[in-house]
Amino acid sequence: MTNPQDLGFLPDRLDRIGAHIQRKYLDTGKLPCADLLIMRGDEEAYRFTQNVGDDAIFRIMSMTKPITSIAFMQLVEQGRIALSEPVAKYIPEFTDLGVFVAGGGNVPFVSRPATTPMRIIDLMRHTAGFTYGFQERSNVDAAYRKAELDGWSKHDNDEFVAKLAAIPLEFDPGTAWNYSVATDLLGVIISRVSGQSLGDHLAEHIFGPLGMNDTGYVVPEDNAHRIPPAFAWHPTEKMKSSDKPGSESSWTRAHKFQSGGGGLASTTADYLRFCRMLLNGGALDGVQIISPKTLELMTANHLPGGGDLTHHSKALFSEAENAGTGFGLGFACIDDPAATMMPCSKGEFFWGGMYSTAFFIDPVEDIIMIFMTQLMPSSSYPIRREIKTMLYAAMAA
Repeated sequence: MTNPQDLGFLPDRLDRIGAHIQRKYLDTGKLPCADLLIMRGDEEAYRFTQNVGDDAIFRIMSMTKPITSIAFMQLVEQGRIALSEPVAKYIPEFTDLGVFVAGGGNVPFVSRPATTPMRIIDLMRHTAGFTYGFQERSNVDAAYRKAELDGWSKHDNDEFVAKLAAIPLEFDPGTAWNYSVATDLLGVIISRVSGQSLGDHLAEHIFGPLGMNDTGYVVPEDNAHRIPPAFAWHPTEKMKSSDKPGSESSWTRAHKFQSGGGGLASTTADYLRFCRMLLNGGALDGVQIISPKTLELMTANHLPGGGDLTHHSKALFSEAENAGTGFGLGFACIDDPAATMMPCSKGEFFWGGMYSTAFFIDPVEDIIMIFMTQLMPSSSYPIRREIKTMLYAAMAA
């Protein structure tokens, strides 16, 4: 590891990040494990790993979304699909999909025609009108739970689409932002356009070229011992089991539905390969995954009118603050650093996963941060904000 001082960091300030995680979260039993990696350029500045091996295979959940989004934009680059096209061109089951007016539960839904067409870009930026069952805010997301749309073993791609087609949208496409199954639908379109399963397509076009050898939808039997236990927050016990470790984990078994929004397992080292590609303008070790201009488009704010998530978001999705944060094509992005009330850079982009995993990339400061743990939901504790604040506090240059 390069001397952190040579990378512009104060070592004692970096060390206090790990000490903070240990004291506040690990010693108190709030988190089961932690693996934190901080890079500057291609050099490692800091690593803190506790209660888990440094080759652990984590359930990365929604950190799957940026990978699926990159794969989708590869198809855009090839001229096989366009962001401005209607979603119904590729998912005709949605041709007559309406917007919620009333009903739900034991009463049939009443819907109206959408005032705006749903376009591919609406799936990319979560403005399509879909939701998640775990939001628990509306009759629409209650219907998602009843249809078991979060259950990856319950349906294949076509069944998933058919169930969604029977439930109205929460709002007119393009008029609001709601964290949703939209990226799962990008995965369905990738499969329909390419003729491959999503897992095979990602392996061929992203994992293989980048050398992400431990990333996929199913962890092979000979690597199952590297899967740590996963937990859910509990008000009195702090944590309760969510998924078992090793060969008993559900990630060792194939599911009918390969979720483009949350189904992958990966390692810190593999996800670093993905992040280094992004920081390097879409290329790594001589392999061009995506063009610099496409990546520039993806990490720009695409929210209607250029607003931030405080103006557009209807979602509960993490502990992160929304002020100053826009959303691009698969990534959140910092538009107004002062509004975030945290040290950061304009143009920084990031995302996280339900099990409290997170990453961010700061092209201005040439920084990558990856944090892995296994506690859901990600709104349980403000650890992402704390790590980010302490990371920038450790910078000397």
